[in-house]
Amino acid sequence: MTYFRIIFIAVITFIISLSGPAESLAGYDYIDINSPFIRKIPIAVPLFKAKAESISDSNMQISGKASDMLSGMLDFTGYFKMLDRQSFLEDPSKAETTAPNIDFHNWTAVGAELLVTGEFQIRGDVFEIDLRLFDTIKSSRLIGKKYTTGVNDLRDVMRRFSGEIIFYLTGNRGVFDSRIAFVSNGTGSKEIYTCEFDGVNIRPFTRNNSITLFPAWSSDGQWIAYTSYLKGNPDLYVKNVNDGSVSVVANKGINITPAWVPGKFELAATLSYSGDQDIYLLTGTGKVIKKLTNERGSDVSPSWSPDGKKMAFVSNRSGTPQIYVQDIESGHAQRLTFNGRYNTQPSWSPKGDKIAYSGMNGGKHNIYLIGLDGKDPVQLTHNGGDNESPSWSPDGSLIVFSSTREGPSRIYVMTSYGTDQRRLFAISGEQTNPKWSP
Repeated sequence: MTYFRIIFIAVITFIISLSGPAESLAGYDYIDINSPFIRKIPIAVPLFKAKAESISDSNMQISGKASDMLSGMLDFTGYFKMLDRQSFLEDPSKAETTAPNIDFHNWTAVGAELLVTGEFQIRGDVFEIDLRLFDTIKSSRLIGKKYTTGVNDLRDVMRRFSGEIIFYLTGNRGVFDSRIAFVSNGTGSKEIYTCEFDGVNIRPFTRNNSITLFPAWSSDGQWIAYTSYLKGNPDLYVKNVNDGSVSVVANKGINITPAWVPGKFELAATLSYSGDQDIYLLTGTGKVIKKLTNERGSDVSPSWSPDGKKMAFVSNRSGTPQIYVQDIESGHAQRLTFNGRYNTQPSWSPKGDKIAYSGMNGGKHNIYLIGLDGKDPVQLTHNGGDNESPSWSPDGSLIVFSSTREGPSRIYVMTSYGTDQRRLFAISGEQTNPKWSP
């Protein structure tokens, strides 16, 4: 970690003539994150302007790279309509970047309702930039931030400012500090990989040269639990993300589908050492605390409610795989899904009001959403191969999933309403079983 990254959260933070973000939300209604019909806000992100002493061809390349990063991150959220820079009426190298000097009419004329400006200078390896968000309709500045960092740490700056924008407009920090774990067989064996929220910086997490499945993030993002056949049996592993330390649960039979209890160093997983496939509660090091399910049939794929008081899971106790919800204190379980004969892979939303799952209909798997009343499930994917393994983003605005719509299984993301479905990346092999971090 560079010195500049350590001091990264830089020098000056100024949040304008308005109150803080929490108060400003009462006066502005930019994005209603609870609406399934969100109107995308037209936003302009011109190339950032170099201060006089920093004008050079190489520095302008850095400007283009930084502004493209910010545009891509904002576009990823699904909240914005990114305006084409070719339509802008102002030359970014000459345009004003601060109010009241900005000619807001030039931006409203091209349809921009929001405007991001940036002015930077580079001194050696030090990168300094002032970033601002404006409401062009009201000719007012909404956010202003100044960052000092290393030239190679531009992505961190753009990630942070993207988070500031989303927080101001929605009251939610967004997904910019989160990661995604997934399984890929590109090396010839199934291994777990991680990437940043938008598919950038893919890195191997396991190198077992074996079958490795079911990644699950702890609620503090410091541990990933998974199943591996490294020693020939489907054993459960709990690995620290930072130092690589590992605990192993190697009971007789299967040890699969881990799911961390929110806010605790505990997890649920399916074990079969007693004969039946039941869900158990374990410590983070693998010690059995208690048995959670005890019905005939196989119980797998636990998913916790945000408060940790309920658990969704899959059971074939009714004859076919269906999703059930169990109250942890009473142990009482109720069947949630009745539409279709094959419903699996539940994922509880961060808000606690919905469960995403994979259901088979017409021989194909698709992603569905269902409320806790079990009524009227909503199908989010249609006519595009098999769509499986939904996992919510930490803010509940997006769902990551795997799909074979282009042939081999790839990782895709969509809004929580099923819109803006797009592939995250394409690497060798097939990618499955994505899990979004906190």
